[in-house]
Amino acid sequence: MSIKTRFQPHLTQQKEQALYRNRALATSPQTARMQINGLNVINFSSNDYLGLANHPKIKQALVHALQTDEISYGAGASHLITGHHLQHHLAEDEIADWLGTERALLFSTGYMANLAILQTLMQSSDTILADKFCHASLLEGAQHSKATLKRYPHLDINALEHRLKNSPKIKGGINLIVTDGVFSMEGDIAPLKQIQTLAKHYQAWVLVDDAHGLGVLGQKGRGCFEHLNLTPDENTILVGTLGKAFGCSGAFVAGSEVLIETLIQFARPYIYTTAMPQLNALAIREALKLVQNAQVSRETLKQNIQQFRKGALQMGLTLLNSQTPIQAIILKQSKTALAWSESLKQQGVWVTAIRPPTVPKNQARLRITLSAEHSQKEIIQLLNALKTCKKVYN
Repeated sequence: MSIKTRFQPHLTQQKEQALYRNRALATSPQTARMQINGLNVINFSSNDYLGLANHPKIKQALVHALQTDEISYGAGASHLITGHHLQHHLAEDEIADWLGTERALLFSTGYMANLAILQTLMQSSDTILADKFCHASLLEGAQHSKATLKRYPHLDINALEHRLKNSPKIKGGINLIVTDGVFSMEGDIAPLKQIQTLAKHYQAWVLVDDAHGLGVLGQKGRGCFEHLNLTPDENTILVGTLGKAFGCSGAFVAGSEVLIETLIQFARPYIYTTAMPQLNALAIREALKLVQNAQVSRETLKQNIQQFRKGALQMGLTLLNSQTPIQAIILKQSKTALAWSESLKQQGVWVTAIRPPTVPKNQARLRITLSAEHSQKEIIQLLNALKTCKKVYN
């Protein structure tokens, strides 16, 4: 059997079910206004929440570093061979200082970080209790670990406690509660205070992937924990990505000294991967400085969120309960979501349609992401374009 014979029917089915995905081609820098697929559009589908992806200070730092000839582009090897350079080391130290954790460890992607944590830390006697809407990388990591995976309904603390109470009492076994900080398709925030209380009571560990909270929430942008006036304890594992509010690339794991050393010694996705380019680590360091002092941008972003939600609700759109930059309009059917998305693009507004399996069946949606870079005028243009869609397709 050929590759074509096996997979062409699956590709055809994807198209018939309005689930086929096409890569949009951006031919301009990542900003609030872009050229995508030849269209000049306002970009409402980026996770560049603070507008740092094209920030001049980051670009200037990279140009200067290359001109001084003190840094190469490629790392050249894995971290445990000769690939762990000064910029990586400084970035890790500065992230840990910012978050108030003992250590931090860089990874090339958030997906890789989550795989590494769950595969490395979880043993056959353990149980992973994951929110139903956790990011795919967390579920992949859990499924590829030796632990038992149990999922609880989204944000349902009572269900989580029930699973903790009834978790197998295996000698030496650990319960690990796994959750996003801000959920990527809903925009809502995990009830971390209640999770911390349960974790303490049942002696469980906690893994929080705060990819969409870090940089955005909290006075200093430290994410969901700071936003909720909480502090991670020694059995909390914090994951952050650097390609969203930081505008760079990569991810990190932050936590205790023992946690980080365990990952360095035993995590295969870390050990057997070439380190990220030094220039990216330098960019991360510059971005961190900007994130720490981005109070004005975070306030602007908050105002943009309020402006959008007020306008969308006034016109009767169905929004999920989110106070973060992720604003989802539920349209249910994939074909409907695609039709709205295409209409918006033709009106100069880029909003991506999100369809199964990324979201549950009959929960297709437009996922609008707001940035501090968006002006009030641009948000009005988005609302007017949505109003047009509502008239045409409802």
